[in-house]
Amino acid sequence: MLLQIQTRQFGAACPRVKLAPASETKRSGSVWLRRKNGGPKCSVAAASTAQLEVKSESKTKPFPAEVSRTLMELAKVGTLCTLTEEGLPLGTGVRFAVEPEHGTPLFCFNSSDNTNIPSSLHVQFEQFGLRTPQCTVQGTLTKPQDPKRFVSVWRKRFGEEVDQDSIYIIAVDRVLQLEDIQEDGVWVTSSDYSNAQPDPLRDSAHNLVTEINTNNMEDITRFCNVYVDLDFLVSEAKMIWVDRLGFDMRLSSPHRGMFEVRIPFPREVTDEKGAKSTFNCMSQLAWEVERNFQHPHFPKVKELKPVRSSLL
Repeated sequence: MLLQIQTRQFGAACPRVKLAPASETKRSGSVWLRRKNGGPKCSVAAASTAQLEVKSESKTKPFPAEVSRTLMELAKVGTLCTLTEEGLPLGTGVRFAVEPEHGTPLFCFNSSDNTNIPSSLHVQFEQFGLRTPQCTVQGTLTKPQDPKRFVSVWRKRFGEEVDQDSIYIIAVDRVLQLEDIQEDGVWVTSSDYSNAQPDPLRDSAHNLVTEINTNNMEDITRFCNVYVDLDFLVSEAKMIWVDRLGFDMRLSSPHRGMFEVRIPFPREVTDEKGAKSTFNCMSQLAWEVERNFQHPHFPKVKELKPVRSSLL
């Protein structure tokens, strides 16, 4: 079933941190990004000394529990599966909202028979036609103990007033998280899922990736050739997604095929402005390393993931 996934649309990008296409002329030697009112500066020196450390997975990419919470926040439609009286699985498309504290999915049903039923909710989110991460929440479909609180969550999500008697939730037992279609999944416990926080860039990631792929193609290709340990040159690259810890790229080589690679940020970011500033600093450093103005004082990413898809 094709899920209709929607993300929040943002307006113009922050005017103080501009994502500009790469130039073939030499960039300014000291500071090229500056915040107003004498705030922090992003200098070439600062960028060159930032260590792009390839640390444990928790430091370079979000845990599966966090990815699942993020997918649930981004999606509004999923497939709810229950068992019929004959014991056969039945899946139907539903709208759902998510209680923000623990990530509990909630629904609005007219029927009063949907209580204490073993159920699952499958959600997926397409990332620019290149990857479709997904998660399946397993648990029990039941009535919440505090329906008034969930009514306000539904109102905020869909702008609709609903009767509290029509609210149902899935009491989460566990979650299966998959990075893409036809890949192996990872089981997430209910406690890990409940305690995780959705990614802070989730609402701006789509627009940010679109802007970078549109205006900074030279930069993202250069990122692969500079920050990744390759024995071949990248002919084309595209950013797939960005989060607080870094970004995922798909790259291609005419003779080696298609790969995905994870490039971490030098440090965690917490908002869109921080992500843009960090991207620009990394872009400046990559430009200087490519032209031998700077020595690459950072360990390169070594893990490449081959992909079967030919899409880029």
